[in-house]
Amino acid sequence: MLNTNISVTFFLKASKNIGDLRFIYFRILVNGSYRESSTKKKWLASRWDQGKNRAIGTKEDARILNNHLDQLNRKIENLAEMFQSKEIQITAQSIMDSYYGKTSNSNNVLSEFQKHNDELYALIPSGEIAEGTYDRYVTARSHVKDYIKQKYNADDLEFQQLNFDFIKGYELYLKTVRCCNNNTTLKYIANFKKIVLRAVAKDYIPKDPFMLFKGKKTKPNKKPLSHEELYILESKTFTTKRLDVIRDIFVFQCYTGLAYSDVYKLQKSNIIKGLDGDLWIRDNRRKSKSEFNVPLLPKALEIMEKYKNDPDCVATDRVLPVKSNQKMNEYLKEIAVLCEFNTVLNTHKARRTFGSTVTLANGVPIHVVKDMLGHQSVRQTEEYAITEQEAISEEMKQLKEKLIKKQLKQNDLIVNHADVITISTIEKKIGLKLTEKESLMVEKLIKSLRNEK
Repeated sequence: MLNTNISVTFFLKASKNIGDLRFIYFRILVNGSYRESSTKKKWLASRWDQGKNRAIGTKEDARILNNHLDQLNRKIENLAEMFQSKEIQITAQSIMDSYYGKTSNSNNVLSEFQKHNDELYALIPSGEIAEGTYDRYVTARSHVKDYIKQKYNADDLEFQQLNFDFIKGYELYLKTVRCCNNNTTLKYIANFKKIVLRAVAKDYIPKDPFMLFKGKKTKPNKKPLSHEELYILESKTFTTKRLDVIRDIFVFQCYTGLAYSDVYKLQKSNIIKGLDGDLWIRDNRRKSKSEFNVPLLPKALEIMEKYKNDPDCVATDRVLPVKSNQKMNEYLKEIAVLCEFNTVLNTHKARRTFGSTVTLANGVPIHVVKDMLGHQSVRQTEEYAITEQEAISEEMKQLKEKLIKKQLKQNDLIVNHADVITISTIEKKIGLKLTEKESLMVEKLIKSLRNEK
């Protein structure tokens, strides 16, 4: 055979009737797994050589039978060769099915993927599954389908044909042919893995081909807008109403933390008066169904007031005239250019800006921010807590001041004669180069320490 792990053997199997006549069976063995079936032929056990797997003798009937078995053997070899040429994983079941010309797709990858997607689609009306989730799995199936066609020149594959090489090849396909970044690639692979695990649970495949696959996500650099950038955006005058509306919606998100899907469907009925007498947003997140309550800050109230009589808002009872996510992101790119931002603006950056610049950077406790964002856990919110440069700078100033004060005390640099102490002496002692402002700060510290003494 073409592969030492593939073999075909013929053997006799006793019939129900007692006697010397036996059924001839053939067994396909691949990597320790086998399938067997009847040749539909019978032969006498006394005229069978089990060592050679053939009929004994040179009589016409023996030669005809052996010729038939040789042809069967060659057909299976040809099938194995065809599988190998198409780089399809060979299994005993796949060879057997091909031999009998079976076309059943009950255990096929794309068929099972479609069943899964149909189940998701049926759950959309009840709200249990978001339409966006269904759309992602439709795209994921499309990618798997295209990969199978390109790599194996096949319309579908059996789950038995999946292995580690298939997964690694699919990963490479997503990154090179589909031009997906690392994290997007891993998301599509995770979608596909769910289908494979369904197949494992249904005994379509004996083990998970993902067992040895390890993908590592790249930590994205999703910075929020800084205080300065947010101010520039709010103050910018646009010559077209189109950009003015998109900017206002984005800024509203920055001061409420609403995701695109939530601000798109935000109804006037979701605006309530809280226990403090102020207006709040009360709603459930479209993505996770988590309830969130957000007090409306002055800037958000100002934007709401601006659009309360907008024809689209009046007709739909929505708070803001939000466009499609595609249009929003398209126009936000224009806005970023006009504002001369060295960052990409998209609808989700507004949510991050609320979670960091507007709240956490202004001292709002993280567990409060978690509730306003509708997160399931604080760990989710921690991803939004990107420390801004100005916050780092302030912390380092305080650290440097403490360090200088500590070194001044430890090294007994405070003496009665001011001319003994110089900035260069202090810099040498603490191992830091001081700026002009820091030098002035040190002089004040020296005076205060001297007064303490």
